[in-house]
Amino acid sequence: MAQANLTFVTEFLLIAFTEHPERALPLFFLFLFIYLTTLWGNLGMIAVIRADRRLHTPMYFLLSHLSFMDICYSSVTVPQTMAVLLQHGATLSYARCAAQFFLFTFFGSIDCYLLALMAYDRYVAVCQPLLYVSIMTQGTRLGLVAGAYLAGLSSASVRTISAFTLSFCGSNEIDFIFCDLPPLLKLTCGDSYTQEVVIIVFAIFVIPACMVVILVSYLFIVVAIMKIPSVGGRAKTFSTCASHLTAVSLFFGTLIFMYLRDNSGQSSEKDRVVSVFYTTVIPMLNPLIYSLRNKEVKDALRKMLNRVRLS
Repeated sequence: MAQANLTFVTEFLLIAFTEHPERALPLFFLFLFIYLTTLWGNLGMIAVIRADRRLHTPMYFLLSHLSFMDICYSSVTVPQTMAVLLQHGATLSYARCAAQFFLFTFFGSIDCYLLALMAYDRYVAVCQPLLYVSIMTQGTRLGLVAGAYLAGLSSASVRTISAFTLSFCGSNEIDFIFCDLPPLLKLTCGDSYTQEVVIIVFAIFVIPACMVVILVSYLFIVVAIMKIPSVGGRAKTFSTCASHLTAVSLFFGTLIFMYLRDNSGQSSEKDRVVSVFYTTVIPMLNPLIYSLRNKEVKDALRKMLNRVRLS
């Protein structure tokens, strides 16, 4: 009888940031600034890598794909957030919410795999320098990136099917900036144990598996660096990994907070702040992290700007 009285959800209402209407316009321009900076920063990174032959290396090949993923990743969520702010809420159909969830998971998973591949690239460069060219061939690079895309597609497909075969009933309000897993799970009713186990297993497969690759790679890198006799040599070698370590710490730190924890009793406001950070701020920061801490990228950027100025 109780089951018959339940109202099943056919559309979702995003209500994030609607409790303070006076903040909507300033927040809209803030998100617009972040989004435009993300687009120009990552497009600029891709253009610099393509324009300078010195950057046609495996590391920068992976970085160009990471920049492309950051553009896609941010584009799935930030325009939606700006629409919510302007309209003081936004209604999404069931299919549109599922599509957004799939794309967000797809691009986010590929980001994880690319960061793991970049750690492996640094391991080969530092620990096997004489074999680097023969190991990281063009065919190997293309194969690794294609594998990351296929793994992202399979992960996103299974998680989306599992999430959207859940029963959503009662309130359709999502106090969040997009259709993400934690707020969707709060709307579920009925027996969802099997689907939740599948979702958690795939989250464990993507995030911790990539982290294991990164940690093991850097363990070998640290051991190799400690064997370098000169302090200057150690610092120079470690500096080639500093940008990647910074990006990894920011990205995986926020993902762990959101997905690999007990969601019960967690405040929506705190989750919202963290989600804003990993969906909007990190994609904007990555080009800055890799350009400001990387002499080769700075030199290539300076060279491209001089060319533009002279033309």
